Amino acid sequence: MGYRSTKECVDDLEKHGHLIRIKEEIDPDLEIAEIQRRVYEKQGPAILFEKVKSSPFPCVSNLFGTADRTKFIFRDTYTELCALLSAKADPSKVLKSPSKLIKAVLSGWKGLPKKVSNSSTSVMQNETSISQLPQIKSWPDDGGAFITLPQVYSEHPDQQGKPLKSNLGMYRVQLSGNEYEIDKEIGLHYQIHRGIGVHHKLHNDQNKPFKVAIFVGGPPANTFSAVMPLPEGMPEVAFGGLLSGNRFHFTKFKDWTLAADADFCIIGTISNSTKPEGPFGDHLGYYSLKHDFPCLGIEKVFHRNDAIWPFTVVGRPPQEDTSFGQVIHDMTASILPTEINGLKAVHAVDATGVHPLLLAIGEERYTPYKKNKRPQELMTIANAILGKGQLSLAKYLFIVDEADDKSLDIHNIDKYITHLLERIDFSYDLHFQTHTTIDTLDYSGTGVNDGSKVIFSACGEKKNDLKNTKPELTLPRGFDKYEVPIAGTLAIRAPKFTSHQDSEKLFNELSESLKSQLNSKHYPLIVIVDDAEFCKKSLNNFLWVTFTRSNPSHDIYGVDSFTEFKHWGCRGSLIIDARIKPHHAPPLVEDPEVTARVDKLFEDIPQLKALG
Repeated sequence: MGYRSTKECVDDLEKHGHLIRIKEEIDPDLEIAEIQRRVYEKQGPAILFEKVKSSPFPCVSNLFGTADRTKFIFRDTYTELCALLSAKADPSKVLKSPSKLIKAVLSGWKGLPKKVSNSSTSVMQNETSISQLPQIKSWPDDGGAFITLPQVYSEHPDQQGKPLKSNLGMYRVQLSGNEYEIDKEIGLHYQIHRGIGVHHKLHNDQNKPFKVAIFVGGPPANTFSAVMPLPEGMPEVAFGGLLSGNRFHFTKFKDWTLAADADFCIIGTISNSTKPEGPFGDHLGYYSLKHDFPCLGIEKVFHRNDAIWPFTVVGRPPQEDTSFGQVIHDMTASILPTEINGLKAVHAVDATGVHPLLLAIGEERYTPYKKNKRPQELMTIANAILGKGQLSLAKYLFIVDEADDKSLDIHNIDKYITHLLERIDFSYDLHFQTHTTIDTLDYSGTGVNDGSKVIFSACGEKKNDLKNTKPELTLPRGFDKYEVPIAGTLAIRAPKFTSHQDSEKLFNELSESLKSQLNSKHYPLIVIVDDAEFCKKSLNNFLWVTFTRSNPSHDIYGVDSFTEFKHWGCRGSLIIDARIKPHHAPPLVEDPEVTARVDKLFEDIPQLKALG
């Protein structure tokens, strides 16, 4: 449906049984977020909160809470847009299904933005203040209230007023707390590899004021577009028009470009000074800590008459952004392999917070005449992946050869890891990058944006015979409980981390002990943890602990390890130290008092009680 506002979307979802209304007043300080998390976990409907404490505006969450609901929202355009993206990836598909592409091409004009007057129906109908907006705080130690579904609009200094040359991104916006002057400034957090950073630098270089607009709500397609990894040359506003079936309507206020159909619009100028932003409970499952980021000095806050405030909650996956990611992958899966020769599939693992672990399938073609295969072209592909946009933020990159198992599904993570561990040789197949950039939100490294990467590459015949039964081991003092989370792996509990120097001694002792006890062909991967039973409970637990709590250069050890001509490897099992360390950010934990209050809300409110 071509919704022009959040209200149109809400009404349509309710009509088709995809939305419930909560009429009771809900506190935006922690309560509303915990309700959203519980409903998402049950794969429940979208939720309209009609009365939000201390704000005149209703809120809606979980709009994109399931892939099916997201596709329902875009049901009139989804198929044709997928066909258009697929045709870019593989032009031969035009011949196989020309009717779908023709429809997409005919609707292509909807990708052209349209300037409209400041009519009585635009976002400029009313003005309000930052403090009147829903002050949603998701986690107990968050630094204040945040906008969690913002569309941050910026323009090139030489292309002002031209939306097709703009950037529309979803960057964190802090509304209150810390040192922000109430109603006069807000915090704008953007990470590396973000388009707004290019615009910010260009404005600074030309000594021009950097004017930015933040849209909230409006056509759901615009929200979705703000997080899309689009093909080069396709602006987000054009994609939003194609996805919604309506052109992106924009209007002007002084030197700012506004989305005319947005529910809310905050406009202002980014100053050259910074202020502390955060903490904020983020998608890795930990807080991103307080750091200095730019401030937006507020010029105006606009809203339409029937404005509804869309929001989401981020935290340890899965959350609503997981469902976002599923649909995005479906739409774009065919594009990336055409940009990197030999790449067949790539998957950022949501359970690890996306960037910490990337899985890839490539094609090994360099020496097909050799019987004993070793990764060669796979390494070329891996290096290309690590040089590609936000994929370059991957910390662990696993890559295997398609020819070894053409039925391998990159989304079947358990089977994929088993496939890799069966074929990997840790004396040869590990490749490190030290002192490089990692995700801004990942605190496992040596500083903000500073850490390391490692490539696990594997191909050829099976080298290892993985076991999923618990071996009999006598461990050195300090090591006690151990489990087998998935075949070929051990999670071993160790004393709390004190220092890397102490860890070196500890793991040397463990390595010597295991060398005579453990067959590395059966258990090639060992993860050192604080709680082995927690890792055993689910694959997601194992993935989350292993890849969010380790920095490859500092936390990888090995049984019978060696360095030869600057190449590090091990002849026995690989050891990853995934214990919590003092420099890590704290994990997200709900407030027990709020949890008790929300328990009661689920008992007292019929719509919530019905969800179980």
